[in-house]
Amino acid sequence: MLFPTTPTGRRDLFPELEPFASGFLPTAGVHEIYYEECGNPNGRPVVVLHGGPGGAVNPGMRRYFDPQTYRIILFDQRGCGKSTPNASLADNTTWTLIEDIERLRERCGIEAWTVFGGSWGSTLAMAYAITHPERVQALILRGIFLLTKMELHWFYQHGASMLFPDAWERFLAPIPEAERHDLMGAYHRRLTGKDLEAQRACAVAWSSWEGETVSVEGPAARPDKFADPDFALAFARIECWYFTNGGFFPEDGWLLKNIGRIRHIPAWIAQGRFDVVTPMWGAWALHRAWPEAKLDVVPDAGHASSEPGIIDSLVRATDWAARL
Repeated sequence: MLFPTTPTGRRDLFPELEPFASGFLPTAGVHEIYYEECGNPNGRPVVVLHGGPGGAVNPGMRRYFDPQTYRIILFDQRGCGKSTPNASLADNTTWTLIEDIERLRERCGIEAWTVFGGSWGSTLAMAYAITHPERVQALILRGIFLLTKMELHWFYQHGASMLFPDAWERFLAPIPEAERHDLMGAYHRRLTGKDLEAQRACAVAWSSWEGETVSVEGPAARPDKFADPDFALAFARIECWYFTNGGFFPEDGWLLKNIGRIRHIPAWIAQGRFDVVTPMWGAWALHRAWPEAKLDVVPDAGHASSEPGIIDSLVRATDWAARL
């Protein structure tokens, strides 16, 4: 097929497409996981890991892949999107998500696949690959998030606040000044508390802070979904739950310390130079620890997967992976 490009010559998203199959995957507990398949049923399998955690998939995520080449498998992680129960934190950890990915792979009858993930999806992709390296043909990662204490402090305590002081004031608003020395802790108490009004207000504030900083265009470019209370509740509760628990990793910096297990896997890293949500420090640290992986720094992009330079990098990455 003809590969779409923008007027500037950058690669663009493939045309919209609908799933050829979808369903729900049961787990050993309360969760049921929604999944869908698109593209070529006999194509090269790729699994798409969305961000957040708690972000859910959307139709645009199907469009980074040539639908004639790829069998595209997407799913909503525990507690979000069409998966049930919504916003549930029960048995919701990095390790149970990895179990879900393996269960989905088996359900689809796939021996090994390409793993595609951005932001938290990059975290989960690396954790999955470290745990099951034999199941990964290639990794395509965007907006690297190593889920370290330093990254969390930067975004939720001090750092990004200096670049977006207007959005930061809105993030601070629901939290009394006496509790602002530990904003993740203050938000966690409210997002898991019994005051439903406070829970929803904090969910929207938490979600909006991320939405207002994902693009180099700033707050004016915030995607509408981040201020939607229904989306924000699952997004904020699950993100805060994971982050206050350090991603459920055994130690800080666990991903980098175990990267040697996957250095043999072909990998492409797309990173916006001006990413404020997951700053380029993470991608650079990963590049230094994993020099075999291709690091593609997009000079005019932030964190959003919808920015033209990020789309260009990711579509070129899926073409690259298809040729392996």
